[in-house]
Amino acid sequence: MNGKYFVILFFIENMHDYSSPGEPGVVSLASLLESENTLTSPTKTISAEQFITLKTFYLGTDRFGRDLLSRLMVATRVSLSVGLIAVVISLFIGIGLGSLAGFYRGWVDKIILWFINVIWSIPTLLLVVAITMALGKGFVQVFIAVGLTMWVEVARLVRGQFFSLREQQYVEAGRALGFNDSRIILRHILPNIIGPVIVIAASNFASAILLEAGLSFLGMGAQPPTPSWGMMIKENYSYIVVDAAWLAIFPGVAIALMVLSFTLLGNGLRDAFDTRST
Repeated sequence: MNGKYFVILFFIENMHDYSSPGEPGVVSLASLLESENTLTSPTKTISAEQFITLKTFYLGTDRFGRDLLSRLMVATRVSLSVGLIAVVISLFIGIGLGSLAGFYRGWVDKIILWFINVIWSIPTLLLVVAITMALGKGFVQVFIAVGLTMWVEVARLVRGQFFSLREQQYVEAGRALGFNDSRIILRHILPNIIGPVIVIAASNFASAILLEAGLSFLGMGAQPPTPSWGMMIKENYSYIVVDAAWLAIFPGVAIALMVLSFTLLGNGLRDAFDTRST
């Protein structure tokens, strides 16, 4: 059954629940049918009269009468925002700790490497769930939780790059000229490892999108009425066995295409920055 007709029948069957005009937030059937047409919103429930007169639901509607296409488009912004901010947080922490461990070595490297191995040994999704439970549910909490679990790969990569680059002649020349450690790290070593860092950032972007979708599916991500691909799958996965399977399939396809695009981007950047293959 089409989504919009399902909601009309649901409304008619439960008409008595909406027939008390004096209660706040509840409207009568007459006032509902007399309301003017308004544009659809990804967070607004559409009235029965709008289902009859408005013919713009290209992908249908969910069980609450919300336009599926507009919710998919708004959820794209949510996923991209989570991926971008989580990657920025992971780069900031990973580059900082990896640079210190790779440049100074010794006891500094041992302490940082021990901390990296501890975080590395915890399953990513389990750690994200634990951080989310500690910080609470919400949009901002997802940024922090995902970002705090993705810096390990960056730190290990930067540490390995520093091990080889700190022995180069230009680093020795900088020390001979009296440059301090911060200038050598920021001005001479980091610009030479930007290629691998960008590649792993693109890979982490795809991982962040998957983590955000998983958290939203578990109810720990973006909260209603904010659209999220994972939440849309959770709300509609029961319709897969009936004639409204597209309600859960379209968000899943959107997640797959987004992750695939950033995976291909990471592979392309890896080939572009790999000077040995040219």
